[in-house]
Amino acid sequence: MSSAFLSNRTFIRVSGTGATEFLQNLITPDLESLPDGEARAGALLTPQGKIMFEFLIWRDGTDYVLETSADQQDTLLRRLTMYKLRAPVDLKVDDAEGVSVFWDENAPEGAIKDSRFAKAGIALYRLAGPSVSGDASSYDALRIATGIVVAGADYALQDAFPHDVLMDVNDGVSFKKGCFVGQEVVSRMKHRGTARRRVVIVSGVAELPATGTDIVAGGKPIGTLGTVLGTQALAIIRTDRAADAMASGADITAGGVAVTVALPAWSGLSFPAVDPAANAED
Repeated sequence: MSSAFLSNRTFIRVSGTGATEFLQNLITPDLESLPDGEARAGALLTPQGKIMFEFLIWRDGTDYVLETSADQQDTLLRRLTMYKLRAPVDLKVDDAEGVSVFWDENAPEGAIKDSRFAKAGIALYRLAGPSVSGDASSYDALRIATGIVVAGADYALQDAFPHDVLMDVNDGVSFKKGCFVGQEVVSRMKHRGTARRRVVIVSGVAELPATGTDIVAGGKPIGTLGTVLGTQALAIIRTDRAADAMASGADITAGGVAVTVALPAWSGLSFPAVDPAANAED
């Protein structure tokens, strides 16, 4: 099936003459370069640079729509309201509940292209409301195949940097637009190249254990399983430890199941180089 209905998605509308300036100075993506008809990944960070809320954002005329999970909606709205102060901005929850997603087929009028999947060469569109009734597992399978994670299923909020979830390579973070909450930390990570955790696609030799199971390399934990479907899963792992294990021939396992890990091809990322001398010393 090439469509699915995701019932746990909700929407916040940001409108008013100050909407662009308000959001541009607060959240991670660059809104000045956001084209009409496209949804972009975004986040509101803690001052320490970790993801407090994640969402997709797109334009609707002069308004902005933030699509987020139902469990984030109320707290995100309260946080945005806290930052609003006297800015000429209106914040409200949209009536629509859930989102329909479509891929490998003609999208209906008004659907928004998801730029995260576009990076992987897949035309996936999102439309608020229950336009289809497809099972969400088909969408999860597509996310696993392309390395696209979501909070809750694949990582905990306030426990990941934007780099960890590939926002630095999917346009979810702008390093050129100027200040936003947490900007100093994530910019320093970018320029120093200090990001050590990344999303990987996990493939098991047998059916994988449950979400949250530790991934172990050379006897050391390197991450935990996120979304799991059969022998395939997503995870956010320490790429340096995975690289050491692969270079030394050490097993990588999850719950006793042998696995391989691969960075999403579209990301352009690679595992860090391993110093043979360091391995020899081990």
